[in-house]
Amino acid sequence: MVDVESEVPPLPPRYRFRDLLLGDQGWQNDDRVQVEFYMNDNTFKERLKLFFIKNQRSSLRIRLFNFSLKLLSCFLYIVRVLLDDPSREHGCKELNRACSNQSYIPAAIDWRPIIWVNRSLPLWGLQVSVAVISLLETILLSYLSYKGNMWEQVLRIPFLLEIINAIPFIITIFWPSLRNLFIPVFLNCWLAKHALENMINDLHRAIQRTQSAMFNQVLILISTLLCLIFTCICGIQHLERAGNKLTLFDSLYFCIVTFSTVGFGDVTPKIWPSKLLVVIMICVALVVLPIQFEQLAYLWMERQKSGGNYSRHRAQTEKHVVLCVSSLKIDLLMDFLNEFYAHPRLQDYYVVILCPTEMDAQVRRVLQIPMWSQRVIYLQGSALKDQDLLRAKMDDAEACFILSSRCEVDRTAADHQTILRAWAVKDFAPNCPLYVQILKPENKFHIKFADHVVCEEEFKYAMLALNCICPATSTLITLLVHTSRGQEGQQSPEQWQKMYGRCSGNEVYHINLEESVFFAEYEGKSFTYASFHAHKKFGVCLIGVRREDNKNILLNPGPRYIMSPSDICFYINITKEENSAFKKQEQHRKNHSSRSFYHGPSRLPVHSIIASMGTVAIDLQDTGCRSGGANLTLPSEAGKEVRRPSIAPVLEVADSSAIHTCDLLSDQSEDETTPSDEEVSNGLEYLKGYPPYSPYIGSSPTFCHLLHEKVPFCCLRLDKGCQHNYYEDAKAYGFKNKIIIVAAETAGNGLYNFIVPLRAYYRPKRELNPIVLLLDNPLDDLLRCGVTFAANVVVVDKESTMSAEEDYMADAKTIVNVQTLFRLFSSLSIITELTHPANMRFMQFRAKDCYSLALSKLEKKEREKGSNLAFMFRLPFAAGRVFSISMLDTLLYQSFVKDYMISIARLLLGLDTTPGSGFLCSMKITEDDLWIRTYARLYQKLCSSTGDVPIGIYRTESQKLTTSESREMASQSQISISVEEWEDTKDNKDQFNYRSNHRNSTSSDQSDHPLLRRKSMQWARRLSRKVPKHSTKTAEKISQQRMNLYRRSERQELAELVKNRMKHLGLSTTGYDEMNDHQNTLSYILINPSPDTRLELNDVVYLIRPDPLSYVPNSASSRKNSFCNAIGQDTREETQL
Repeated sequence: MVDVESEVPPLPPRYRFRDLLLGDQGWQNDDRVQVEFYMNDNTFKERLKLFFIKNQRSSLRIRLFNFSLKLLSCFLYIVRVLLDDPSREHGCKELNRACSNQSYIPAAIDWRPIIWVNRSLPLWGLQVSVAVISLLETILLSYLSYKGNMWEQVLRIPFLLEIINAIPFIITIFWPSLRNLFIPVFLNCWLAKHALENMINDLHRAIQRTQSAMFNQVLILISTLLCLIFTCICGIQHLERAGNKLTLFDSLYFCIVTFSTVGFGDVTPKIWPSKLLVVIMICVALVVLPIQFEQLAYLWMERQKSGGNYSRHRAQTEKHVVLCVSSLKIDLLMDFLNEFYAHPRLQDYYVVILCPTEMDAQVRRVLQIPMWSQRVIYLQGSALKDQDLLRAKMDDAEACFILSSRCEVDRTAADHQTILRAWAVKDFAPNCPLYVQILKPENKFHIKFADHVVCEEEFKYAMLALNCICPATSTLITLLVHTSRGQEGQQSPEQWQKMYGRCSGNEVYHINLEESVFFAEYEGKSFTYASFHAHKKFGVCLIGVRREDNKNILLNPGPRYIMSPSDICFYINITKEENSAFKKQEQHRKNHSSRSFYHGPSRLPVHSIIASMGTVAIDLQDTGCRSGGANLTLPSEAGKEVRRPSIAPVLEVADSSAIHTCDLLSDQSEDETTPSDEEVSNGLEYLKGYPPYSPYIGSSPTFCHLLHEKVPFCCLRLDKGCQHNYYEDAKAYGFKNKIIIVAAETAGNGLYNFIVPLRAYYRPKRELNPIVLLLDNPLDDLLRCGVTFAANVVVVDKESTMSAEEDYMADAKTIVNVQTLFRLFSSLSIITELTHPANMRFMQFRAKDCYSLALSKLEKKEREKGSNLAFMFRLPFAAGRVFSISMLDTLLYQSFVKDYMISIARLLLGLDTTPGSGFLCSMKITEDDLWIRTYARLYQKLCSSTGDVPIGIYRTESQKLTTSESREMASQSQISISVEEWEDTKDNKDQFNYRSNHRNSTSSDQSDHPLLRRKSMQWARRLSRKVPKHSTKTAEKISQQRMNLYRRSERQELAELVKNRMKHLGLSTTGYDEMNDHQNTLSYILINPSPDTRLELNDVVYLIRPDPLSYVPNSASSRKNSFCNAIGQDTREETQL
């Protein structure tokens, strides 16, 4: 076997160890060749080409020099004309003599003044020098531009003009007698025009300016027009040397009058060469100028589509913001403009819209309105291109708003586009403040660098959850973040619309304590004391503060918080303090005015808040606490004693013993350290702690009720049993509290923000509602999950329908599903959100509801007046049954002026938790609480006992029906038949009677009978055919049955359908009610009502309650929550990036 090593060839000589030490000696015999690259760039021609053509800056200098030479030659020609005398004979004597020997013909033209001119020697020297330099430069550039075709270079018009203007001057050097020969030097103006165009192109290339087509075309048009006029002036003047002997000014006058088609006729050419030149110039103008104007018009139209540029001078002298969107819709544009320009200090700002799509017709019409055309600039371009950001002058902008397209099917893809836009803007303009809207919460951490971020799904689910706890929280937040002056509904004849519209003008403002008239006197006093007395004296509601050395806002920090002069106070009022004027009146005058102008239990304030364009007058009253006295006496009833309860005063400095929960607000739940026997038997032992897992990065940890042990995944299926339990419907679980059903298309990460507020630590365990997630909502699944005894059904907008061809059809599926639930279960509390606010009018739609039609007319009137809240009087929105997440776009817009609005909204919704900050909750006014009587006394009671701060009232009133509607309701209430009477006798135990309560269904309308009614009639007819004719009693019975089926209301048919379906599914119908329709009630919100507002039964008061953990001693807290804290610590560690 051959050795393997012997087959390895020896190393070449240069790789030997000896060569490494002594150097390679065999390189002389090597075949390597040294190659030099780019040798053609080192030639003389290439170096000249690099200097004259390729190099941008040197080429620009050459073009500028050439342009200057052409202008100089034209200037020298004008000087020659001004110094010339046409009456003198100049030029070659021999030629002049030959011309004089010719016989005189009167009609003949004297060509000598045309051929010869007077040119002085210095002038001739300058013109010859300019001609020689121009000719040499032209020859050099033609040589450098030569590409193999000589005739292509020679026959170019600029080259021919250069030859015509330069060669004759060079000839005069060698033939002095021709020195006075006429040379058309004025044609150099066309060479100057050509040099100017090349110079501008090199200038744009040097400064990287690409958007210059419009500028170039305008420059070409102007230069062409000037060249035509200059050529005509010089040509007419020279040819008329043999005619009228016109001056340059006369020629200018003639050309302007001729080209403007005025044609006075006082100056006209006399000889045919002049006339021929005029004809030629007019023909050239008629051919050249329309082409130039057409190109200019085309570029102008294209520029109108793309928007052009935002002026650099305007960007440096005026302030502007940039709005970046993927597609601009008219609703989004008007919401932004109305909200942005609602603030007085933003009136002088410009808005630059940067959008990649072409402006549609509606947006174009709106931007042509004078109010917007001078302040809004539309630019078609992408935020990912630096050129477009430069056009928008992003580096000089005061802010950049980046909005997501919520109508996209793939909302994650829409977020990805938003993230890229935010990155691009941050890279181009690092100092520009960013206001970003994101759709999905899991994408938030990509834009943590933004100054303000609003996540749509976070706010959406949080408002849906709080609507289940505090009714109409979505309406409360929407009204707070909208800019309004509270003038909506003031012309309405109904009192509730006036009060509701008036209170909707309340917004959140801020002011420094030591600079405030409202709060300066409360320095060194407790927060609750300042809040109560400020509301009593000025009608403002102090809701939070922020220390000077702390960025965190504290909502109602409680009575232990002492106000300091450097605190920033946040308050709710009809306008900010800076726009208020104060006047003090006598107490008896105020009492007299209150009795004169306002009547009824829901009258407006005595100390009126009179809003105008910029000023609010607030009546002051005595700040002294009113004693209990007879005003606190409970209404006397038969057999009961009269008692005089009193309300404790609000202390200036908190007393620990005074902080307790009074009977009014008692939320007494069982001791949470000792679970009840039933909870132990069911295995439901709760503890308080932080959720061990976070669904996305960036979620705020919230203290919640948790189970000791994680529930198996199989037990989460409500409709299927498992080895741990055998329940298959919600009724079998035997829940103590009513359930909350969430009907969604997918279980996204945003549901985390729905569950957390419902499981927050400050909610008593006995009030926790079971939550059922329904990913599809057919009737069978709704019945299984307990819709008949549900507290609320939350319907989330369907993402699959958001990209409908017609924008407003994006909510079609959600609206129809909600309407179906409303018709089947009319008393069910249904809460939903829509994409477009205009679609809220279809919620709980009744075609024959006269009251809804009246509200529709009111909405149109408010919209005509320019209101941004025209939809606020729709009953579903006012009651908090529906809201549109697009309304919260204004939250992002307002944060430009009020940078604290997003933080306050997140604290109110429970999205963020700050130690020491309170939370939003509610309480209901019962009969035992009516002794308090007024909102001011309730404010005092809450501040003195529990430290709560009320911010508004949710009121429900009975809706007045018209006479025809009342008569219709009465007639239908008399129609009641037994459906179970016609079924098998074995089901007699489930028999029930149906009642008709729907005011829109009439017994005389046959065209609206549904399919079920027609089937029932057909069934009755078949029964009548089968009955023997001799059976008179049976026939009468069937006839009566048919009549009853015919007269049965739609409400009864729907109830029968639901009950039959429940029986088919094996569900018990015990306790099922026909779910009376609440159409005769209306609900609305009063934000920061006046102190004199009367409390009514079933009023729900919105409270900002202090943080309960701030009152818990450290020992008790550590003893009760030691296990919870460990969980929270693990959570914080796991959610770090």
